Amino acid sequence: MEEGAADLRQRKNQNCTESDKMAPEERNKENSKLGRSPKYILIQRFAKLFFGCVAAVTSGMMYAVYLSTYHERKFWFSSRQELEREITFQGDSAIYYSFYKELLKAPSFERGVYELTHNNKTISLKTINAVQQMTLYPELIASVLYQASGSEEVIEPVYFYIGIVFGLQGIYVTALFVTSWVMSGTWLAGMLTVAWFIINRTDTTRIDYSIPSRENWALPYFACQVAALTGYLKKNLNCSAEKFCYLLVSASTYTFMMMWEYSHYLLFVQAVSLFLLDSFALAQTEKVHEVYKIYLFSLFLGYLLQFENSALLVSPLLSLVAVLMLSKCLQMNMKRGTFMSRLLKIMYIYLVLTITVTLNFLLKVFVPHKENEHLLKFIEVKLGLNTTKNFTMNWLLCQESLQTPSQDFFLRLTQSSLLPFYIFVFIICLFSVTQVIFRRICGEPLKETVNLEDGRIGERPEIVYHVIHTILLGCLAMCLEGMKYLWTPYVCTLAAFGVCSPELWMTLFKWLRLKAVHPILLALTLSMAVPTIIGFSLWKEFFPRIMTELSELQEFYDPDTVELMTWIKRQAPVAAVFAGSPQLMGVIKLCTGWMVSSLPLYNDDDLLKRNENIYQIYSKRSAEDIYKILTSYKANFLIIEDSICNEVGPVRGCRVKDLLDIANGHVVCEEGDSYASSKYGRFCHEIKMNYSPYVNYFTRVYWNRSYFVYRINTVISFQS
Repeated sequence: MEEGAADLRQRKNQNCTESDKMAPEERNKENSKLGRSPKYILIQRFAKLFFGCVAAVTSGMMYAVYLSTYHERKFWFSSRQELEREITFQGDSAIYYSFYKELLKAPSFERGVYELTHNNKTISLKTINAVQQMTLYPELIASVLYQASGSEEVIEPVYFYIGIVFGLQGIYVTALFVTSWVMSGTWLAGMLTVAWFIINRTDTTRIDYSIPSRENWALPYFACQVAALTGYLKKNLNCSAEKFCYLLVSASTYTFMMMWEYSHYLLFVQAVSLFLLDSFALAQTEKVHEVYKIYLFSLFLGYLLQFENSALLVSPLLSLVAVLMLSKCLQMNMKRGTFMSRLLKIMYIYLVLTITVTLNFLLKVFVPHKENEHLLKFIEVKLGLNTTKNFTMNWLLCQESLQTPSQDFFLRLTQSSLLPFYIFVFIICLFSVTQVIFRRICGEPLKETVNLEDGRIGERPEIVYHVIHTILLGCLAMCLEGMKYLWTPYVCTLAAFGVCSPELWMTLFKWLRLKAVHPILLALTLSMAVPTIIGFSLWKEFFPRIMTELSELQEFYDPDTVELMTWIKRQAPVAAVFAGSPQLMGVIKLCTGWMVSSLPLYNDDDLLKRNENIYQIYSKRSAEDIYKILTSYKANFLIIEDSICNEVGPVRGCRVKDLLDIANGHVVCEEGDSYASSKYGRFCHEIKMNYSPYVNYFTRVYWNRSYFVYRINTVISFQS
């Protein structure tokens, strides 16, 4: 084993040395043919690299400034009071920012972390490790940076927090720029990628809707990882560049895993892409297995630093990588070119996937874990394998992000010209990759260097990886609209690379067998002309819209919520516990600091059950039933939201009260029509009437146009 490992390292070092020696010799020969001096070429390459880096960094900075300006115009942030600013954080975003505030208020960072890991001041009757359960590592980092940089006297905490997120989005755009640049060889592709990304911002990022969401912190690191992986997979890469890419892949993979609890699922999709790339011998096996080792190392570190997170042990990523590492010897034997090895390649893929599923099942049986079982049930119902009346499952199925993509989504991508060019580039790359795979199965070796005149875009491993990656992410996006935020950015990258790549045009002309015009000259011309035309058309059509968007002063003001929060801070006892919809409870926790009975978090079965029970205030249940539910969670105040109680949703059957009626068996179907039937009226309506028995259990203490607040009586007074 040790001798084999030493031989492998020796071969890799030897290959690096040979490539470093051969590259200058080949370049010198090419330059001598063209009559160019090495000094001229060096200056030209340095200028290209310098201006490309400046363009990439500038694109990222301008996007961050654009987001900051748009956010200010949308919420009038600078002219708001602190309470009004905090109300703009809705749902789970409010929870994340509230813990950031608590860290800053703690007497020391260590004390703040301890209070979060032993938190019993957020949810009644429940002590949670908030850092582990809610993945609060971004908030830990932000609070450390804020205090260590001495920013207390310079900038307010909320501006520092959202500034970091906007800065990460700038890094996100820069990473996509670099990815397309590395693939195409021209930073014109990077500019086109950024343009498409910003124009299709509605479908590329959720930054407009939820600034503190975990994916807004995590996906920039994944984009950096993909950019580094793209460079790492390239052929004939010199040793220093290869080491840099390897280190960047390692650091960004681990950081990505720490920032988002679902990161290992996205890395699993990436690992499947690399597995297919390696199975058909389209990339260097040593490089692919080095990435597998990075996965294992990141999972191991993540398991330790995330308080022994058992979800990582039962993740499909660990099962797949473990099987692939064990099958390394078998796979190397298969690539020796024998007829039997070529026949077994397809069987090899099937066996690896089968063993991975089996291993993952065994791990879930023997390893104690708290992985989200409701996700598996949701997938069953989503695929039509099961039906359910469960409130939580049906509520999730009704969420827009978990629906199939709407026609508007494809229409928006078509109007920006992104989808047509992506399909054009994707088809050419896919056919070229298919040709290469067929040649490999027939035993034809890959060329060491692919020249422009060869017209074989499918032999470049980094291109094949992106084709497979977008296929897998695209399949997910076609099932769940929320997945479009993972797919669309790389659609921008692949489409921009394709129209700017002479190799792609040359591949097409090879198939068409052009003779009237010199194909290389035409490919070089089109690779410059087509993106230029696209850029000018996008500038003419969309730039005025973006400027109008930034110049318009929008108004976000919710006086009813402001009044409610003000009343709670002034009138409610400090030890009070509030009950209501999870989304409102998140805002109450942020704005007042009071304890709540539920939170808008969907990764904990106990919290999901709490949410369902407390949502019963909008069902047709008796006052006594609701009273028992609320007192079981030690709630002191109940808040009824008029928007939920009188909801008139666009989709009948997806309103909260409809889902509750289905779950409680209060739906009666007659002659094709369905309606709710119960001997009790809807609680949220009946309690407003102020008659017995509702006044026996609840006393109204505050109300406005949107909210009705009731004190839950500790001593029940029965009135006639």
